[in-house]
Amino acid sequence: MLQMEEEDDDDDGDIVLENLGQTIIPDLGSLESQHDFRTPEFEEFNGKSDSLFFNDGQRRIDFVLVYEDESRKETSKKGTNEKQRRKRQAYESNLICHGLQLEATRSVLDDKLVFVKVHAPWEVLCTYAEIMHIKLPLKPNDLKNRSSAFGTLNWFTKVLSVDESIIKPEQEFFTAPFEKNRMNDFYIVDRDAFFNPATRSRIVYFILSRVKYQVINNLSKFGINRLVNSGIYKAAFPLHDCKFRRQSEDPSCPNERYLLYREWAHPRSIYKKQPLDLIRKYYGEKIGIYFAWLGYYTQMLLLAAIVGVACFLYGYLNQDNCTWSKEVCHPDIGGKIIMCPQCDRLCPFWKLNITCESSKKLCIFDSFGTLVFAVFMGVWVTLFLEFWKRRQAELEYEWDTVELQQEEQARPEYEARCTHVVINEITQEEERIPFTAWGKCIRITLCASAVFFWILLIIASVIGIIVYRLSVFIVFSAKLPKNVNGTDPIQKYLTPQTATSITASIISFIIIMILNTIYEKVAIMITNFELPRTQTDYENSLTMKMFLFQFVNYYSSCFYIAFFKGKFVGYPGDPVYWLGKYRNEECDPGGCLLELTTQLTIIMGGKAIWNNIQEVLLPWIMNLIGRFHRVSGSEKITPRWEQDYHLQPMGKLGLFYEYLEMIIQFGFVTLFVASFPLAPLLALVNNILEIRVDAWKLTTQFRRLVPEKAQDIGAWQPIMQGIAILAVVTNAMIIAFTSDMIPRLVYYWSFSVPPYGDHTSYTMEGYINNTLSIFKVADFKNKSKGNPYSELGNHTTCRYRDFRYPPGHPQEYKHNIYYWHVIAAKLAFIIVMEHIIYSVKFFISYAIPDVSKRTKSKIQREKYLTQKLLHENHLKDMTKNMGVIAERMIEAVDNNLRPKLE
Repeated sequence: MLQMEEEDDDDDGDIVLENLGQTIIPDLGSLESQHDFRTPEFEEFNGKSDSLFFNDGQRRIDFVLVYEDESRKETSKKGTNEKQRRKRQAYESNLICHGLQLEATRSVLDDKLVFVKVHAPWEVLCTYAEIMHIKLPLKPNDLKNRSSAFGTLNWFTKVLSVDESIIKPEQEFFTAPFEKNRMNDFYIVDRDAFFNPATRSRIVYFILSRVKYQVINNLSKFGINRLVNSGIYKAAFPLHDCKFRRQSEDPSCPNERYLLYREWAHPRSIYKKQPLDLIRKYYGEKIGIYFAWLGYYTQMLLLAAIVGVACFLYGYLNQDNCTWSKEVCHPDIGGKIIMCPQCDRLCPFWKLNITCESSKKLCIFDSFGTLVFAVFMGVWVTLFLEFWKRRQAELEYEWDTVELQQEEQARPEYEARCTHVVINEITQEEERIPFTAWGKCIRITLCASAVFFWILLIIASVIGIIVYRLSVFIVFSAKLPKNVNGTDPIQKYLTPQTATSITASIISFIIIMILNTIYEKVAIMITNFELPRTQTDYENSLTMKMFLFQFVNYYSSCFYIAFFKGKFVGYPGDPVYWLGKYRNEECDPGGCLLELTTQLTIIMGGKAIWNNIQEVLLPWIMNLIGRFHRVSGSEKITPRWEQDYHLQPMGKLGLFYEYLEMIIQFGFVTLFVASFPLAPLLALVNNILEIRVDAWKLTTQFRRLVPEKAQDIGAWQPIMQGIAILAVVTNAMIIAFTSDMIPRLVYYWSFSVPPYGDHTSYTMEGYINNTLSIFKVADFKNKSKGNPYSELGNHTTCRYRDFRYPPGHPQEYKHNIYYWHVIAAKLAFIIVMEHIIYSVKFFISYAIPDVSKRTKSKIQREKYLTQKLLHENHLKDMTKNMGVIAERMIEAVDNNLRPKLE
């Protein structure tokens, strides 16, 4: 992770040694002679490849640090290596002073590598569990019984659920923040099992992140992350408990990694529910809540996919009844309508029936089913968000994260910058902050300016794509044939509009991926410079920056096609020009809906393929290359820590990118679903694979992550709520302005019958002729005039897509009455649809509480019983102490009175 303000760790500074609470700052040049360093002793590997303990077989390995021995490097800079060695020795000495126990072992395969195994003794775990406010068991809890399936669905649920004989349910406890002076109140049956491996790793990582090793200009340098980033250590990670393909030889090993691979990550488990409790236990609540959210989102997509497929099939089965498409394809209607050139000079006149195939496809997506589906998705997204809040509240209760916000500590990077002393307004005590209010304003301004600059860069790229569309359309219009003979598939399917749309979408996708790669690094630098206090603040700040960028990056081209393309084109005699040079794009006679569908398909499909290459293929190839570098057959004797070292590191922001990928997909599924009802189906298939791919990746290809606590999905929840509100507007506007549904309805109910129409009953016949205006070829300006003497023959008029009066009319080329009827109908449709859906959304939000009554009662009862338990124990201790005091007082009085009575 980039550090925008981080000083070079090669700078000279004071090495910090801590000794029983004192900070010793010896002279850098005299450390060797003074022997101030307390470093771990080297031990030989005992040959047990699955061992999770020190060589004594008693002390558990809670963390592993890896470095390269400078004295055995073939090519090295002596001065630099000496500085790195001293910093590392000071750091390890300080770890020992903080109570951690270290044991160093050289690599079996490469003697330059040294593995420092870290163990936290009982006293250290207890001390830091109290500092970190870690909740630990008080007594067994019988309230947290999961509701089981019932009735006829019992057998079906059992098939989908994880086999409880393989992954046994965890025993539940009443919990409370740990306190050393109340140790007797806690449920300690076995000291070795009281702190599970995930909790032990959390505590050790907390210490590793805060131990100092150097001071430069009164600024402390500390933390394992900085040491890894500067190359002093090559890696730092907790251990997996076993191999993923087979169980450990140690009978006491729980084999949780093996169970997760077998029942979660393996392809044969793709139909099963996720073992969320085991995921949470092994990887922590932060990973657990992500997979719980992803699984719930995927379940809800099943309903949306079913309705979307039904709407798609409705359009597909009714496309033969699409009257306006038949008119486009009819040789005596569409074959005789000559359309005006869509660009200047080079573009020829063309016949309407060359768009026959695209009009047939458009009938599938631009149907009544699309309107129904858009309304349904507006309700669906609200149901999803409200029911997820309830599910999230249940997980908070089951995973003991209800009051997590009170436990979060400041980030080490933040604490290192706290050099300014101020008076706290509440406590009236001195406290340290990293910068003044003025300095904070400057940082926020600089960060906002940087984000705004990158958004402008995206807009510039979108304008570049638009210019490409305008330029290349001229080329395709001049080169591609314009006649349809019904036999040449290229002439039937590859129209200038189609060719332009596909190539522009592909180029747009490539630019999106390139800008994403660059901006990810920039966003991290900006957030590091901003210096948020806690890890949650850091992730929320980065989330908003990244999503704002990704929103503009991914959706800008879709917004252009949906709401701008073809809307401001003028008419053939007076076209509108971009930048005074490029003539604005026009839509097909049926509108731009099909082009929007094409854009969504390419971006969604391309993004899914690219993400799978990044997430699966690259780690797999890297691990494969690493295995080839190792000695053949050596894995049998390679220790657990060395096997894990050769896996890929995920990084602290690995989960952030998983969320971002899914939220961008959520935007595609909701914002533009009116143009592509199959989007939920594609998302459903992708997510079913995504869950198992992510599971496979975590259990087989990556080192074990440091377990972290999390109460919810963070800033992603309000982002999804914002998308849900915006989706109602975008889908209403897509139906109103991008599709041709409203003009068709206006024609059917108003202009197909008198006084505007000639038909005696309501019909769609004559719709194409009615919606294409007439233009006189002689009225072309020289700049925009096409070639009237083309292979289509000589003609005096041409048609174009608009609602304008014909030449010779008193108001020629002005918008006609049909245009104003359509505009009024579109605005009325948007207002009515938005109000209906928003009313339903707000009613659902009000009717469904965020926390169910049952869960709320459980939380309150557990809190009551926990307080009662602690209070009773406290009263027992007080009563016992008072009894002892009373006995001593009676004894003292008796001793004083006895001599006087005698």
